Amino acid sequence: MHIGKRIKEIMDAKRVSVISVANAIACERTNVYNIFERKDISTSLLSKLSVILDHDFYAELSEELKNMKK
Repeated sequence: MHIGKRIKEIMDAKRVSVISVANAIACERTNVYNIFERKDISTSLLSKLSVILDHDFYAELSEELKNMKK
């Protein structure tokens, strides 16, 4: 999973703006656009985004891992 693209998909689906995410994680909106380009992300930031977006990215990653083992 390309985590940055997935974060953007969830934001779009939930109609959450880049500005509101930037405000919630105390950064500039350009940093949020940079997150969209990332293939990897820190667990700390992913946890914050999971709460902000009310979405369990960890469950998705876990499911992906299970599928890789098959």
